[in-house]
Amino acid sequence: MRIVTMDPGICVGCRNCEYSCSYAVSGGFVRKYAHIRVNVYPEERACIPMTCVHCEQAWCLEVCPAAAIRRDPASGAVVIDKERCAGCKMCMLACPYGNIHYDSAAGICGKCDLCGGDPRCVKVCIS
Repeated sequence: MRIVTMDPGICVGCRNCEYSCSYAVSGGFVRKYAHIRVNVYPEERACIPMTCVHCEQAWCLEVCPAAAIRRDPASGAVVIDKERCAGCKMCMLACPYGNIHYDSAAGICGKCDLCGGDPRCVKVCIS
């Protein structure tokens, strides 16, 4: 199984990962649509990128009443089927890391899907 790992010690907070993810998800450079988030803590001078870790025992998958969440057999990623998602946000409540986001315009939840096994955020990281 693959996951995207981040090293907060070398993250410079450029947010290229957010912009590339946003573009892949929505076709635009709007950070709120990204499935990776860079949390900036100026007092500590730290930037901490966060995204889905595709848990081995994925609680989001287990609680989804619409059976919209599954594990992709090819990439190992836990993915949300947009067509099946009811927008109930149960997966958001179940995620211990807070890495599932709600798109109020579409009425569905979204999260990292590893870009089908070739994550764009990794390709654009300058660190």
